[in-house]
Amino acid sequence: MKKPLLLAAALLTSSVHAASVGEQAPHCALTSLNNTPAHFHEYAGKVLYVDFWASWCSSCLQSFPFLNQLAHEFGDQGLHIVGVNLDEQVDDAHAFLAHHPSKFTITNHGGEQCAKSFDVQAMPTSYLIDRRGVIRYIHQGFKEGETDELKSHIAQLLAEK
Repeated sequence: MKKPLLLAAALLTSSVHAASVGEQAPHCALTSLNNTPAHFHEYAGKVLYVDFWASWCSSCLQSFPFLNQLAHEFGDQGLHIVGVNLDEQVDDAHAFLAHHPSKFTITNHGGEQCAKSFDVQAMPTSYLIDRRGVIRYIHQGFKEGETDELKSHIAQLLAEK
C-alpha cells in the first residue's frame, strides 16, 4: 500500500479554516464502503467520534483495536464512531480492513473533502463531537498511553444530556 503523497500534501497545505473546539462540526457527505450514504447530521443527539485514517498510517493501525473497544464499551450509551478513510484506492482500505476489521462505521467516498473541511493536519486525527454537533475535543496521532484521557472525554460527553 503506497502512501498517497498528493493527498497528504493537499491536506497539509490546505488554507481552509481549521475546525476548532467549540465550533459546529463541518457537514460532510460521505459514503460507506458498502455504498450507503452517511452524513454527520444523521447522528444528531449522539456523541460522535470522527477518526480520519488511512491504510498506510502505522498509528492508525494501532488505533483500530482501541476504536473497536470504544464502540463496544460506549456504543449502547450513545457513542457512534465514524472512520473516514483517506486512501486514494478503496482496495487499500478493503485490504486493511480484511486484516483489521472495524466494529464501527467506515466511510471513504467524500473523505478527502471532509478532511479539508476539518483541516486535518496529521494522521490519524480524531474529533469528539457532542450531541449538539459541537467539536469538544481534537486529538492528533495515537499512542496507547493517551487512551484513558480519550475515554474520560467520551464519558464526560456521554454524561451530558
